Amino acid sequence: MNLMTVSEVAEFLGVQDIRVERLERESLLLAKQKDDEGRPLFDAEDVKRYKTFAERIGGI
Repeated sequence: MNLMTVSEVAEFLGVQDIRVERLERESLLLAKQKDDEGRPLFDAEDVKRYKTFAERIGGI
């Protein structure tokens, strides 16, 4: 499992960090674990699937 930080996910999705944190809070993008500072870490495959899904329904 390849984990991505909030910043990496934001760059991949083309959104701001705060948007990724909101997606996680709203359980639209699930974190696999938290880093030492309590920030979410995401599975790269889940992020790719989310991006594909979001594009199909009209955007992120």
